[in-house]
Amino acid sequence: MWDEPDRVGPWVCERLGGTWQAGDNAIGLEKNGELIAGVVFDNYLGRSICMHVAASGEWWLTREFLQAAFGYPFNQLGVHKIIGPVDSKNADARKFDEHLGFYLEATIKDANKLGDLLLYTMTRQQCRWVN
Repeated sequence: MWDEPDRVGPWVCERLGGTWQAGDNAIGLEKNGELIAGVVFDNYLGRSICMHVAASGEWWLTREFLQAAFGYPFNQLGVHKIIGPVDSKNADARKFDEHLGFYLEATIKDANKLGDLLLYTMTRQQCRWVN
């Protein structure tokens, strides 16, 4: 789903505890008419963008969806780096980001709700989903 960011964005933000900002972009995946995964892109700075992922269930994690999720920032926007902010206490999100190919680049002490804010990053050259 490329054309419903105002549906996908709030859905993702609700699951991640964030706030949807009109003007940000989002893509989603449906199964039987129900939204089951979404990616929000925000803080686009030309060379980088932040990426936030939420899903319900397990079926969503397909090569095609990952190619779309990473293809948008790298191929369409031409960014050099994707940034994935993660709460240091969220072991599942950390494991997921590392599985996708993100690397821990920075830790910002006491910058998140539960503690430190970890900044996972991936460059286009490191991304196996678009290369």
